[in-house]
Amino acid sequence: MLGLFKSSATRETSSTTTSSTTGETTTKPGWFERLRGGLKATGSRIGGLLTSRRIDEALFEELEDALLMADAGVQASGELIEQLRERARAGRLETAEQLKDELKKLLTELLQPLEASVDLRGARPFVIMLAGVNGTGKTTSIGKLAHYLQSQGFSVLLAAGDTFRAAAREQLAAWGERNGVAVVSQQGGDPAAVIFDAMHAARSRSVDVVLADTAGRLPTQLHLMDELKKIKRVIGKADPTAPHAVWLVLDANTGQNGLAQFQAFDEALGLTGLILTKLDGSAKGGILAAIARAQGRPTDAKGQPPRRTRPVPIVFVGVGEGIDDLRPFNAREFVSALLD
Repeated sequence: MLGLFKSSATRETSSTTTSSTTGETTTKPGWFERLRGGLKATGSRIGGLLTSRRIDEALFEELEDALLMADAGVQASGELIEQLRERARAGRLETAEQLKDELKKLLTELLQPLEASVDLRGARPFVIMLAGVNGTGKTTSIGKLAHYLQSQGFSVLLAAGDTFRAAAREQLAAWGERNGVAVVSQQGGDPAAVIFDAMHAARSRSVDVVLADTAGRLPTQLHLMDELKKIKRVIGKADPTAPHAVWLVLDANTGQNGLAQFQAFDEALGLTGLILTKLDGSAKGGILAAIARAQGRPTDAKGQPPRRTRPVPIVFVGVGEGIDDLRPFNAREFVSALLD
């Protein structure tokens, strides 16, 4: 049944493949194992503190340093440690192992509001506009997302809105061929016009979802950020309700700079979701806590109420280059991979 897909635990066992050229059998780690491997450095650092020792002030200070090194940010790290202190006092905890259980609960509580239920019902085509800086894996994520949506029963069309980088068009075309989906592209043309044409093509073919790629750009490149706003306006001319989702692709290895990117793109576009990539690399993982904390503030920097009533969710996370390596975000699973 088409419509709703939710974040869910996605643990799986390792898969076995046989090389057609050598005949050798290799075992590919499962999704959860790859996620845990990517977070190993951070998990080992924090887990190493929460072993056989008594709870004291030195432990709290070391934990706060570890969270800061994991890119959780000053605000999130400080608040997590203060909450840990309160729970340790209230529960009369004595050992670091007990504190570890409380940290898992706190992180899960912090991150669960970032889980998403993405509803693609109603609009046809449902237009998802994707943005991000260069090198985050945006075009690759679109290819994987197309595969995931097809596995959920949706038909997909790709719009090559990065019209200036030839490699981007070729890369998207390769993903289109791999997934068996059409790609609307144009060399050197106006990106907004390409996406506009793609929406009309999708409507005429009764396609469920349009994934609209855009050129990578830095938030400091104001003229390029203005171009993104224009693309969004033009999409709205083809369908007043579109784009129905605006997702930012973030590299999990960029640390606190990822938080700055999120805030800048959200200000420009009004984001509705995040895709966090490259969690299989040297990602520290704390950026999720920083993003959750930044969105959980009761007021903004000027003392005004927040613009939105709920945080921008993390819709997908990626842990590799394979076509199946993009999955919906699940907070409990993420915390388990980090700390268990």
